[in-house]
Amino acid sequence: MAHDANDMTHWHEPKAGENAGFGDFSRPKMPYDRFMEAEGIPVFRGIGARRVQDLPMKTWARLGGRGSYIQLYGTEGLWGMYIAEIPAGGALNVEKHLYEKQVIVVEGRGSTEIWRDDPTKKQTFEWQAGSLFSIPLNVNHRFVNATNAPALILCGTSAPNVMNLFDNPRFVFDCPFDFSDRYSGEADYFQPKDDIAPDPVRGLAMKTTNFIADVFNSELPLDNRRSPGYRRLEPHMASQRFHLWIGQHETGRYSKAHKHESAAVLICIKGKGYTYTWPEGMGMTPWRDGIGDKVLRQDYEPVGIVSAAPMSGDWYHQHFGVSKDPLRLTAWFGPNNHSALKPGIPGEAMSDIWAIDVNKGGKAVPYWLEDEYIRKEFEETLRQEGVPSRMEDKLYKKPE
Repeated sequence: MAHDANDMTHWHEPKAGENAGFGDFSRPKMPYDRFMEAEGIPVFRGIGARRVQDLPMKTWARLGGRGSYIQLYGTEGLWGMYIAEIPAGGALNVEKHLYEKQVIVVEGRGSTEIWRDDPTKKQTFEWQAGSLFSIPLNVNHRFVNATNAPALILCGTSAPNVMNLFDNPRFVFDCPFDFSDRYSGEADYFQPKDDIAPDPVRGLAMKTTNFIADVFNSELPLDNRRSPGYRRLEPHMASQRFHLWIGQHETGRYSKAHKHESAAVLICIKGKGYTYTWPEGMGMTPWRDGIGDKVLRQDYEPVGIVSAAPMSGDWYHQHFGVSKDPLRLTAWFGPNNHSALKPGIPGEAMSDIWAIDVNKGGKAVPYWLEDEYIRKEFEETLRQEGVPSRMEDKLYKKPE
């Protein structure tokens, strides 16, 4: 029923020719946003950071160390990140939760304890800087620092997906269900596995393992999809839905621009460089078209981060390594957020359009079609760094 009171507690029926509602309004906080704020630690938002090590951290009562949440633009509701500092010679509090967690060790050396219901049957594995591993779903776990200096871990989780759906932290942290199909205490669960096979969806190089000792320096198979000599590996860890890969561009070369929607966050784990990102509506040549000042740029070094597509819709993004070391990145997408893994008609024909050039029906910009500013700036930056360019003239010639 309409009400004449001029306040926010009663609904007012619109007059003839008017729309119901406020018209303009602010986006409300989701359950995960409220949860982060209630934790009492900083929440970093933006398109990226040069180094996560430099983000402000505060004491985190629930974890027992210090930390900061990271919610880069474009990842809201898709997946979450945080950094946590493990005290020198100490440990974080025991955790157990209904969301997946991916971990990369930024600094330090230590171990992780894993157990299901019986704390006397703990499984322990050791890690160092560069180790990458996944925590099995809804198991007890604790991070222990083995040195007299703080250790730092960077974690990606599906907490936003779970919390926004159930809106009940007690259920998320206190659910007793045992996902024994994912983890049943196998003695070799965290033993590195080196076999590489094609992933069953796209046929790219995949390694099914729950632990990689050092992603900073591990070998990667040849891929060639992003740049000449590009290498890439897709770990499949802990039977999780969390999608990620590790890629590396050769020194003196850079990736083609390509476009897709939000979800991917790139983490620089070796070398240094920068990423350009801009909405597809600006076209493939924004500098040539006089709108290059609207392109977003994020510089990074180990361990820096950038959101590849920080707003809605398809965004072009392009990555440049400018150090003597090759540029190595790991890209995290969260659960089921790579376009090829999203729901659709089962059996529907698809192609790897994200690596196919636009002149062939894909979403990647070949070097010969890109903005001339790209190569000019890259080679000038390399000159200042004392690094020779390996972007040969032939790469910029239109194929016959």
